[in-house]
Amino acid sequence: MDPPRSSPPRGLSSRAESGLPADSGSPRAENRQPRTGLWLAIVLATTIIRLIVAAATPLFPDETYYWDWSRHLAAGYFDHPPAIAWLIRAGTLIAGDTALGVRLGAVLAGSAGILLMCSAGRRLAGERGALVTAVIFAAMPLSAAGLVLATPDAPLLAAAAATLYALLRMLESPPDSRASFTWWCVAGLALGAAFCSKYTSALLPLAVFVALLSRRELRLRLRESGPYVASAIALFVFLPVVIWNARHGWVSFAFQLQHGLGNAGGSVVRRELELIAGQLGLVSPILFAMMAIAIARSFRASVSSLLGVIAIAIFAFFMYSATHRRVEANWPALAYLPGVLLLVWHPESRRWEAWLRSGVTLAALITLVTYVNAFTPILPVRAGRDPAARAAGWSDLARAVNRARRNHGSDSSMSDVRSPM
Repeated sequence: MDPPRSSPPRGLSSRAESGLPADSGSPRAENRQPRTGLWLAIVLATTIIRLIVAAATPLFPDETYYWDWSRHLAAGYFDHPPAIAWLIRAGTLIAGDTALGVRLGAVLAGSAGILLMCSAGRRLAGERGALVTAVIFAAMPLSAAGLVLATPDAPLLAAAAATLYALLRMLESPPDSRASFTWWCVAGLALGAAFCSKYTSALLPLAVFVALLSRRELRLRLRESGPYVASAIALFVFLPVVIWNARHGWVSFAFQLQHGLGNAGGSVVRRELELIAGQLGLVSPILFAMMAIAIARSFRASVSSLLGVIAIAIFAFFMYSATHRRVEANWPALAYLPGVLLLVWHPESRRWEAWLRSGVTLAALITLVTYVNAFTPILPVRAGRDPAARAAGWSDLARAVNRARRNHGSDSSMSDVRSPM
């Protein structure tokens, strides 16, 4: 993995200009650094936990929908790009048509994304930065529970994390250098993979462009060939999805535009409040507030302002989307990748550290309740409002259908109804 950074990115004049904490290179700060590699152990342990939960939890209807895609591989589908279908196909080739097989690729992709985020945190704040990043992602329901599921969010997180990591490495390199161009190309490849994961990833390059325009020292990067080559690479990787859409009446693009921005009527205020409430549940109220503070303070330096603009632009888009129709809680998840990096890069203080520990503890408790509720309903929520209830009963239904077909002498040439539970 990458060594912790002890100086600001080249091309930035000082630690204050880069946004690094003023004392992060002092002997006292070095003494506070946690043991090397502890964050790797946390990522490995949480991956094992997610694999166990993935194997033991029945599949949700959306996951079985994507599982069916994986049996008919293509460059696109009705409402998403193909990455999740290819991940599921890889997982089922290894673990069969089981809940673990369907989710295996997504769980591993999510862990790869977290490793990249920890590596980014390590470059920003040393071993402590990597450790705090690992702990936050281990605790937040957004990742601890969300990355158990086989949904497009898992490959999106991995590809977006790779994009952010490459952008940070690019900013550490002098403008117009070979290293800068190389990292721009890596960012383009990762962005193309994000495009093939979920269409909301289109917000990422738009936000980066706005961020580069926002500061004089970042605008210098727009004079390089790197960002334009990166854009071309990303579009080339995405080209098969575009061709598939062109051959199918642009159905996927049209559906998502309508799904996200079509007018649904109802109360705008209620939808905005539901969006905020969903975010508080996904990351915990304390961590959500702390990220908001870290983002608000990010415009004092160039690298942190890049992360701040990305987070704000993505979240603002979904706030706007909520004025048209209901926004699912997981849709703004992309904004929390730069948000977490800003959280761990924020200058340390006893009060900040105390709040951070409280936020992580609360997030972990929410995750624990989510895990328990998936197996034994403990929340006072009616079934129609409980997400875990959507995964219940499908195996029993499949067995009942097969039993009824056999009892009524259905065509024996037909295979049994399969349920990878």
